[in-house]
Amino acid sequence: MKKGLFITFEGADGCGKTTQMKLLAEYLKQKGIDVILTREPGGKGLGEKVREILLNYEGHVSDRCESFLFLADRAQNIDIIVNPAVKEGKIVLCDRHIDSTVAYQGYGRGLDIKRINMLNDIATNGQKPDLTFVFDIDVETSMKRVGSQKDRMESAGIEFHNRVRNGYLELAKMEPQRIKVIDAAKSIDEIHQVVISFISNFFVN
Repeated sequence: MKKGLFITFEGADGCGKTTQMKLLAEYLKQKGIDVILTREPGGKGLGEKVREILLNYEGHVSDRCESFLFLADRAQNIDIIVNPAVKEGKIVLCDRHIDSTVAYQGYGRGLDIKRINMLNDIATNGQKPDLTFVFDIDVETSMKRVGSQKDRMESAGIEFHNRVRNGYLELAKMEPQRIKVIDAAKSIDEIHQVVISFISNFFVN
C-alpha cells in the first residue's frame, strides 16, 4: 500500500470493539502490514492523562467540559499519532473517535450536534476516518458485559445509553459509505470475519 489507512472502532462499552480491533491488528500483521493501535481518550502520552480525568474524576464534570476534554485528546491523537503513521503508509486502528463524541455528548448528553461536528472538524483539521465500524448491541447486554465495576461514562444510565445507541445508528444512515454497522451479538469469530470482508476492498492480494 502506498497510502496508509485510518480505521475506527465504535460502539457501546461491552460491544467487543476493542477485541475486534486487536484481532484485526493481528490479521493485518500476519499479512506483513504495519499497524498502529491507538484509542480515544488515552492515546500514548498526554492522552493517558486526559483519559484518567474523563473516566475516573470523582467530582462533577460539566457536559461542555467533558466534550472539550475529548476534543483536546483527539487533536493530540491525530497530530502526534495518526497522521504521521498514515503518511508513512501504515494502518492506524483507533478505539473510538469523532463518532463517539457525536453519539455520547450529542445524542446522549443532548448537546448541539452541529456545534459538535464543527468542533470535531477543528480537532481533526477536517479529516475523517477511511472506514468506521459500529458494533451494535442492545443496552441491557452491553451493561451485563461491562459488569458491576463501571467508570463514570458507563454509569450514566440506561436511557442515556439507549440515546447513544440510536445516535450511532443515525450516523450510520447519514454516512453509509464510511460507517458499517455490525451485529455485536454474534460470536467473536463471526464478527471478525465480517470485519475482514469490509476491509478486503482496500487491499490487493
